[in-house]
Amino acid sequence: MSMTADTKATTAPKRKPVFVKVNQLKPGTTGHTLIVKVLESNPVKPAIRRSSLTQSIRSPRIAECLIGDDTGCILFTARNDQVDLMKTGATVILRNAKIDLFKDTMRMVVDRWGRIEVTDPVSFEVNRGNNLSLIEYELVTLPA
Repeated sequence: MSMTADTKATTAPKRKPVFVKVNQLKPGTTGHTLIVKVLESNPVKPAIRRSSLTQSIRSPRIAECLIGDDTGCILFTARNDQVDLMKTGATVILRNAKIDLFKDTMRMVVDRWGRIEVTDPVSFEVNRGNNLSLIEYELVTLPA
């Protein structure tokens, strides 16, 4: 194989993102791309932890954000620099977001493999009546 054939083989073409709506989200799923409005952003009070040397350890900044689109809304957990992007009233594109279960309810997060981009405002009204984070899930193990 020549050198040019190797470089072409390792460079995969980029896929166009497939945007989903909030009402399509399911527990334990990953790779979601969606456009949402931030309805609320509430900082979570950090817990003060002490090391064995009795020095304070800085806790990560965390905010619970209610986000949504015209099909529903869900809680989003913003961490550190994400808190600055997830301001009330902002419209954002979440790329490679995933759904975690926290206290048996769905929470959306964007980890280090994802991205949050602030974008232009959108015209839809958020459907607050369909809050997916109010639905409680139970983990069921099936017999083998």
